[in-house]
Amino acid sequence: MLEEVERWLARRSWSAADRPLDQLLAAKSGTGTTVSVVLPALNEEATVGDIVTTIRRELMSEAVPLVDELVVLDSGSTDRTAQVAAAAGARVVHRDDVLPRLPALPGKGEVLWRSLLVTSGDVVCFIDSDLRDFSADFVSGIVGPLLTDPDVHFVKGMYDRPLGEVSGQGGRVTELVARPLLNLHWPQLAGFVQPLGGEYAARRSLLEQLPFPVGYGVELGLLVDALHTVGLDALAQVDVGERKHRHQDGRALGRMAAAIYRTAQLRLARGHLVRPALTQFERTEEGFVPRTYPVDTEERPPMAGIPEYEQRRAA
Repeated sequence: MLEEVERWLARRSWSAADRPLDQLLAAKSGTGTTVSVVLPALNEEATVGDIVTTIRRELMSEAVPLVDELVVLDSGSTDRTAQVAAAAGARVVHRDDVLPRLPALPGKGEVLWRSLLVTSGDVVCFIDSDLRDFSADFVSGIVGPLLTDPDVHFVKGMYDRPLGEVSGQGGRVTELVARPLLNLHWPQLAGFVQPLGGEYAARRSLLEQLPFPVGYGVELGLLVDALHTVGLDALAQVDVGERKHRHQDGRALGRMAAAIYRTAQLRLARGHLVRPALTQFERTEEGFVPRTYPVDTEERPPMAGIPEYEQRRAA
């Protein structure tokens, strides 16, 4: 298995600099491929505007028409996320306005799933909206292989994730939960540097076949299901440098870890969950108080089976 991973790393790992913009534009023009960028957002007024501005300025100009569509999917922000994103030039769609017959569930995966109904690109690129010092390489780098290599169907971004001033210490749930799970149960995926990273792109034809965990497990679920759907050689990763973003506290990371473990468990056994909840402890004046949180247990079915999606594609 190690040899297989090493061969994959040699064939399917690149740097954003390996595919200059002129090469990507030529490939895009030659194939007629369209590109949609989706930013899932919840209370990200401090960063979403700069990300939208950078993408529009560097990848949506007349000179560099790499991105055809830029959508911010607002999952219920209570700040000015929607107004800031719209002012910067994004099309803003509220989660609850997409597929209204199906009440929305909380979670990032829910808005990613619904985004397939309000975008049209042949390639869909997801970018987290809490990134700081954002570079357009995050988009051009990860869509690049999909524009230039018809055998590639799913591309993850890889990068250094500093924690404060310390390099390489971000991604704590990746190192403590996701990487051990992948190495033990899906060793073919051991070569992915950032398996839980929120920056990745895929062909719509693949995404519409995959179920979407509605919460934190969406990245692991999509990666594992993509492996089983199109095979390891159709997966790739691209180095886009450094990722700076807002870090969550330890309790939030614990809930994320529980959801990711549950996503893996479901794919390993498709069995029932004995206790889909996580109890954590918080010190108060009265001592340690238990707080119990539900673990994401819902998944949305492949979008290809949703009637509204089929009707939209037919039209």
